[in-house]
Amino acid sequence: MVELVESGVVGQETYVWKRGMRDWMLAEDVPELRTHMHIHAPPPPPPGQRPPERAPTSTELDPVAKYNMSKMYGQAGIAAYYESPYSRVLAGILQIFLPGIGRIYLGYHAIGVLQLLCTICTCGVLWLWPLIDGILILAGQVRYDGYARALPD
Repeated sequence: MVELVESGVVGQETYVWKRGMRDWMLAEDVPELRTHMHIHAPPPPPPGQRPPERAPTSTELDPVAKYNMSKMYGQAGIAAYYESPYSRVLAGILQIFLPGIGRIYLGYHAIGVLQLLCTICTCGVLWLWPLIDGILILAGQVRYDGYARALPD
């Protein structure tokens, strides 16, 4: 039991019992174990609060303020201002003639693979879903690629 105390498995608040004892006792109350206990100091108090930071005088000095991601509901974030390198027309044509490939091309991998597998597993019965999706892509209903970049018109 001394090895357990020295290795830290048995602490001061641990109840122990061995032959000859009437009842379970705290390890710190057993004279044989008390000599092997390492009494640790209490942990230090938590650090104080940080001083308030000085507010920037202009957004020109603060590079993060220009890219504030907390937009109102319905407004596009930063990525929407970047133009996608993918073509809407190519994605629509791929989607119509190769079900799911147009969505994969745009970066919507999960939807594309699901459309492809549904078309293959049903022997073309569910080809209507990618067909309508391809028409919607060509009509401009899909405005962003899978990385939230705006598709060029």
